[in-house]
Amino acid sequence: MVSIAPLREFVVAFGHLLDTQPDEARVLREGGALLRRLVARDDWLPDAFAQPDPARYQQFLLHADSTERFCVVSFVWGPGQATPVHDHTTWGLIGMLRGAEFSQPYAVQPDGQLQAHGEALRLTPGAVEAVSPTVGDLHRVRNAFDDRASISIHVYGANIGAVRRHVYPEGGARKPFVSGYSNTLLPNLWDRSAELRSQA
Repeated sequence: MVSIAPLREFVVAFGHLLDTQPDEARVLREGGALLRRLVARDDWLPDAFAQPDPARYQQFLLHADSTERFCVVSFVWGPGQATPVHDHTTWGLIGMLRGAEFSQPYAVQPDGQLQAHGEALRLTPGAVEAVSPTVGDLHRVRNAFDDRASISIHVYGANIGAVRRHVYPEGGARKPFVSGYSNTLLPNLWDRSAELRSQA
């Protein structure tokens, strides 16, 4: 049976970090370390939030802070699936849990054209990447595999499914979008009864 306790511990620790009102650099540094610890193990994500869809990648909400200071999301990439180039408009941390993905940074040129910026970063299990309008906010992400699913865990400085963001179609003007989520039910992080019974 999967124990969701590592996710609960992560959520509590991340909330405590934000309680100190850190600047973005500290959130990305210390929050990145917390996320790195979470994705270093692959035994806590419930199967319901790890299922690919053949048509498109899935964005499952795992937790949203009650004041929307942050959220935790599992992204499940089916074989070969990818995002369009997009922004986030807030800080974010991406931790690779299972499989691998490529994150290709982009930049908008002075003439308004979109151009790949540097090499694509290959994220493997345990790796963490940061995004934000400060450190770089445009990228395109794709599953590194054409024959299996990959899963990454994302933490954002907002309720990302309700944030007005943009996609950047090739050769076209940026378009607004709101991503929403793939799930309507959340994992129950707060039922500790099984743990307490096992200690009796």
